Amino acid sequence: MKKSALLLFALVGAIILAACQPQTVEVTRVVTETVTETEQVEVTRVVTETETVTETVTETVVETLRGQGDQLTLFFWQAPSNLMPYLSGGGKELETSAIVIEPLARYNPQGEMFPLLAEEVPTLENGGFAADLMSITWKLREGLLWSDGTPVTSADVIFTYEFCNDPDTGCASADLFSEIASIDAIDDLTIQVNFSAPTPFPYKPFVGFNSPIIQAAQWADCVGAAAIGCTEQSFQPIGTGPYVVNEFLPNDSVLYDANPNYRDPNKPYFASVFIKGGGDAEAAARAVLETGEADYSWNLQVAPEILAQMELSGQGTIQSALSTNLERIMINFTNPDPALGDDRSEYLDGNNPHPILSDINVRKALSMAIDRNVLTTFGYGTLAKPTCNFLPGPPAYVSTANDPCPQDIEGANALLDEAGIVDTDGDGIREKDGLPLKFVYQTSTNAVRQGYQAFIKQWWAEIGVETELRNIDAAVYFGGDVASPDTFTKFYTDVEMYTNGATGQDFASLFANYTCANVNGAENNWFAGGVTRYCNPEYDALLDQLNAEGDTATRQEIVKQLNDILVQDVVLIPLTYRGSVSGFSNRILGGRVNPWDAELWNIADWTESSG
Repeated sequence: MKKSALLLFALVGAIILAACQPQTVEVTRVVTETVTETEQVEVTRVVTETETVTETVTETVVETLRGQGDQLTLFFWQAPSNLMPYLSGGGKELETSAIVIEPLARYNPQGEMFPLLAEEVPTLENGGFAADLMSITWKLREGLLWSDGTPVTSADVIFTYEFCNDPDTGCASADLFSEIASIDAIDDLTIQVNFSAPTPFPYKPFVGFNSPIIQAAQWADCVGAAAIGCTEQSFQPIGTGPYVVNEFLPNDSVLYDANPNYRDPNKPYFASVFIKGGGDAEAAARAVLETGEADYSWNLQVAPEILAQMELSGQGTIQSALSTNLERIMINFTNPDPALGDDRSEYLDGNNPHPILSDINVRKALSMAIDRNVLTTFGYGTLAKPTCNFLPGPPAYVSTANDPCPQDIEGANALLDEAGIVDTDGDGIREKDGLPLKFVYQTSTNAVRQGYQAFIKQWWAEIGVETELRNIDAAVYFGGDVASPDTFTKFYTDVEMYTNGATGQDFASLFANYTCANVNGAENNWFAGGVTRYCNPEYDALLDQLNAEGDTATRQEIVKQLNDILVQDVVLIPLTYRGSVSGFSNRILGGRVNPWDAELWNIADWTESSG
């Protein structure tokens, strides 16, 4: 711990010093929030247009005209590589496309569902969700237009399903549609989704920012293998949202104009939106909190003491909220050796296992060597939480079977010794079957993540593991370029680190990323969701039980069991329970961080302060 303490002081000092320099780097903070604990249930609360929702949020209602305001400037230091979430799945693509293409329903900051393109959210109570759980019927709002002026119809919804359901498309959200048997167009505005089995949670398809409706006319020639070549469509999608794409420069910037055919004639207030990409998280925070160059900054992975200092400038404020976001280390269960060529990191029906990490003793030792408290204190102070679980929230779904998970260097060394994985040549590095325990550990470029890497490299060295650290520009690492060897989905290293979590409260889809059917590979453009290439029939069978179970308490227990398999089989190493952290300029009214859906979920409602 003495070495860890010295490294902690050195890293914190380096970050504070860097904050005073022209060039800076990344990190996250979870800002203090007020939490009201209530009984947790999985069935998402549906907000219809006639319900009243009581929230502890102060809002100002301002009557506006479309385009009355000037330009909004948003800083996304992880710039999008395209504006088509189905062909990327990265957070930056999901966020930046959400103001153009929209789902039938969306989640608000409390995790409650509300209708967007639909007239209402179908439920058992209103008859839209069948009592036998075999179908759900959605009705589109009347008069909806695409940004090109053509009507939105049920054919567009059906096409979206067909696009993602084609295995050759390589759809990043394919799992959301996997339970559908067919979709019927009752009329031009009504769609009946038929499930292949009773489905207690029918809101996976067409709900949330990772399942938007796309225009059939624009994408008609892009189904299947042709999808990856549809650059024009991916760069300038036709949508129903408050803004349309004017100009898109991949991995750099996006300029949007107000959608002249948006369904609310008085919105959006701002005439245009400019998304600036590149740089780093501290530069993004500074642009909002200190210099006033931007109105909003996303994903502020910046040390808490630095953000607090920036806020003193009085230009803006930080908002944060917790949902399920987890900073974790992912384990590659396949062999990433470059000498394998096209078979590198390919599952090959289980015939290409990682030569070292396929041994659970090695995986367990790597996890045991880590001090999660030190990491979280370094990166987030008291404003985030160390965690032992894959699903860290909400409380009713959180397992206690893996607590506590303290650092145990001595135990990790003993475990490896007992497994016969020892240092035979005295160079300080253990060997397994003659292969040294040398791993490449990649993540995106930012200060907190590089700090995490430095700590973990030191701890792993103490158990006889040599680690090569690699950091990659976030625009590339989280990008959708299938030709790039450096994306997190392609996973051409031994271990990697990043954060994600559930969209809305559909935890089944989150766990589906670890099934045999969703293993990433060349055949699905590395977008299936199974980044680790983990395959366990026992796990898959348990997930099938979850998908067939309607009782909330039973579903909660199954979720805990799924979590325990992933943690105890060390498919990944949980580190820190993170919040969504963003910066808002003082001139913005109506901006509210949303941990369950797109952060720009209500950008059509944003206005500006008269002050």
